[in-house]
Amino acid sequence: MLHSIYRHHVALTLTLSSSVLLPSFALAQTATTQADSEQTATQDENSADANKDVELDAMVILGTAENTLKQAPGVSTITAEDIAKRPPVNDLSDIIRRMPGVNLTGNSASGQRGNNRQIDIRGMGPENTLILIDGEPVSSRQSVRYGRGGERDTRGDTNWVPAEQVERIEVLRGPAAARYGSGAMGGVVNIITKQPTKDWHGSLSIYNNIPEDDDEGATKRADFSLSGPLSDVLTFRVYGNVSKTDADSPDINADYSASDTAGNEGVRNKDINGLLAWQLTEAQELEFRAGFSRQGNIYAGDTQTNNASDVTQALAEDGAETNRMYRENFSIRHNGHWSNLDTRLTAQYENTRNTRLDEGLTGRIEGQISDADDYTTSELNGYRLSAEADYYADTAIDQVLTFGTEWDRSTLDDPGSTSQEVADGESVFGLTGGGRDSSTSSELLGVFVEDNIEPWKGTTITPGLRFDHHTTFGNQWSPSLNVAQKLSEHVTLKGGIARAFKAPNLYQSNGNYLLRTSGNGCPVGVDGPCYLLGNDDLDAETSVNKEIGIQYRNRDWVAGLTYFRNDYHNKIVAGTEVLAVTETGSAVLQWENANRAVIQGFEGTFQMPLTSDLLWINNATYMIENENKDTGNPLSVIPEYTLNSTLDWTVNERIDTQLYWTWYGKQEPATHATMAREARYGISTDSISPYSIFSWNAGYQFNANLRGSFGVRNIFDKRLYREGNSSDAGAATYNEPGRSFYTTLTASF
Repeated sequence: MLHSIYRHHVALTLTLSSSVLLPSFALAQTATTQADSEQTATQDENSADANKDVELDAMVILGTAENTLKQAPGVSTITAEDIAKRPPVNDLSDIIRRMPGVNLTGNSASGQRGNNRQIDIRGMGPENTLILIDGEPVSSRQSVRYGRGGERDTRGDTNWVPAEQVERIEVLRGPAAARYGSGAMGGVVNIITKQPTKDWHGSLSIYNNIPEDDDEGATKRADFSLSGPLSDVLTFRVYGNVSKTDADSPDINADYSASDTAGNEGVRNKDINGLLAWQLTEAQELEFRAGFSRQGNIYAGDTQTNNASDVTQALAEDGAETNRMYRENFSIRHNGHWSNLDTRLTAQYENTRNTRLDEGLTGRIEGQISDADDYTTSELNGYRLSAEADYYADTAIDQVLTFGTEWDRSTLDDPGSTSQEVADGESVFGLTGGGRDSSTSSELLGVFVEDNIEPWKGTTITPGLRFDHHTTFGNQWSPSLNVAQKLSEHVTLKGGIARAFKAPNLYQSNGNYLLRTSGNGCPVGVDGPCYLLGNDDLDAETSVNKEIGIQYRNRDWVAGLTYFRNDYHNKIVAGTEVLAVTETGSAVLQWENANRAVIQGFEGTFQMPLTSDLLWINNATYMIENENKDTGNPLSVIPEYTLNSTLDWTVNERIDTQLYWTWYGKQEPATHATMAREARYGISTDSISPYSIFSWNAGYQFNANLRGSFGVRNIFDKRLYREGNSSDAGAATYNEPGRSFYTTLTASF
C-alpha cells in the first residue's frame, strides 16, 4: 500500500526527498521551509513542506531521516526575507550569529587573531563547525596554517556567497548534526543559494555601509543574478559579486592597548557562480555546478602575537593585500526517483590556492610577516564522491530507510609551513633543516544507515549508525538516536543523543610541520627552547552530544526550551609531554590529545504576535559550563548568556521595519597559565561586562521590481576595543564596531 501511495505522492509533486548529498541538507525542496531566523525550527505545522509528514488518503507517509532531523530542537532556518531585513555588512556570519547557541569567536581562549572571529556553535569552536554551500562541504580555511594556539589567520568559509543570492541558511546543532561525519561535532551551517527558475528572472543589488567613525572600514557591495530556461529541459542560474570592506585604521586600538594590536582587516571579494540543470526525464535530473571566487585581505597590522615590526607597520599603513585566496569548485549531481526509491549521486572537486606573504614560525614572531616581497602559496585539493538513497519501505510500520556512502580525499601542499629550520647542532626526530617535504594528504571513507520510523501516530524514532575509516587514524563508529513525541496538538517533546568525531587536520598530523620557541611559548614546566612537531599517531577528537527540549507551537505563537550537553574527548592541543631532548637541550613535543572538556547549557525561544502586524521574536542561550577539564580554562571566549530580540512590524504592503536588540552576557577569559610566559609574567583575568547592541532597519517596496532599505547598526554606539591576546588583555581580544548607516537597493524582473 505504501508503494501505491508513494506513486500518488509523486504525482502530486509533494516530493518526500529533495536533492541532497551525504553529508548535506535538502537542496531543492518542493516548498520553502517556513522558519524565522530568530528561533529554532519554526516551520508551520500545517504546511505541506517536504520537511513534514504528509497525509494522503488518511495514511501517513514519513519524510526522510534527514528532513525529520530538521525538526530537532537544535535547528534554525534563516530565510531570504530575514536576510533582506537584516543585510550583513560583508560576511553571512553577521546574521548566523543571531541563532540560538551560536556566537562568533576564535578556536581557543588564546585571543590570537582576535578579530578573525568565526561561527562557534554551542561553544565547540569554529573548527568543529562544518560549512556547506548547497549541501557540498567547503574546506578552504583548511589551507591556512594552523598555529600553536589552535588558531588560523582566516575569516572562515561563510563569505563565499553574497547575501542577496542566498535562498536560506540552515543551522543544525547537537545530535542532529552528528550524521554529517568528520568536523560537525559542534554543528553544521548549510548555505543554500537561489535555484534555477522556469521563467526568466534577474536582479541587481547594491549595498553600502558607512561607519560614523572614520577609523572603521566602510563597505560597498554589488551583485547580480540571472536565471531562466534555455530549453524545455535545460534551466540555468548564474550570479556574480564584487565587494570591498576597508580595513580599520592601523592605530584604532592605540589608546586601549599597550601592544601593537590591530583592528579588523578589510576584505575584497570577487565571485562568479553558475548552475545548469538538465531534466533528463520526468524522474531524473542532472546538475552541473561551477564557481570561481577570490578573497583578498586589506592588512590592518595583525601579527598573531601583537609584535609589530617596521615591515608590518608599513604594510598596514599602505593598506596592502598580504594574502589572496582563490577558490574553484566543480560538481556533478544526479537526482533520481525510482518507484519507492530516491537516489542522489554526486562528484565534487574543490581547489583552493592561498597565496600569502611569508610568516615566521618561531616564538614571538610566529605568524609575523617577515618580508614585504616574498610570497608562498599553499594549495588544497578536495575530491569527493557520494551516493545516497531513500527507500520507502512497504511494511506494517511506516518507515523510510536511508543509506549511503561517501569518499573524501584531501591533499595539501604548503611549503611555508615546513620552512622552519632546526637550530645548529640539533636534530629533531631526524629533521635537520628547512625545505622538508611540504605535501600531506588524507582519505576518509564513510558508510551510513538511518531509519525514520513512526511506530504509532505522534511518535517518531530515528536511529542511525555511521562508520568512517581514515587512512591514518583508523575507524570511527557514530551511532545516533533521535526521538519526537507529540504530547498534544501543540506541544512536542524531542530529544537526541549522538556520537560525533573530527579527524586531526593536515597540519596537526604532518610530521614535517615544525614550530620552535626559545622558551616563553613552551608549556608550563618546560624550561628553555622547545619544538612542536606534527604527529601522525593522534586519536580523532570525539564528542557525545545530548539534548532534550519541549516546544509549543500554535500559528504565530512559539515557545521552547532545550537543554544540551556535549562531553568532548581527545581535543588536540599543543603538547605538554617532553618526548625527547636535543643535543643542545631543546625539548621536543608533539601535538597531543587532551583528556576531557564539558559544554552544557540551555537554549530558549519565544515568539508572540503583539498585533496582527507586529511580531515579537526572541531567542536566548545560557552557557552553564564551557571548560577544558585539563586546564580549567574555557574552550573559547563566549558570553555567559546571549539574548536576541526582534520587533518586526509590517506597516503596510510597501513598508516594513524592524528593531533588533542583542544582549551579550559576561565574557570570561582563560585564567590558568598554560605557557611558560604566562607563568613567568602572569595572566590577565579581566572579563568583558555585559553589553547591548541595538539596530534598526526599514524597508520600502517601490514597486514590484524595486525594493530598498535603510538602517542603523549599533544605534547607541557601544564600542569595544581590542587590547591584545588573552594572556595580557583577558577577554578584550576583539573590536566591536561602532554606529554605522547602511542602504540597500535591489532591482529585479
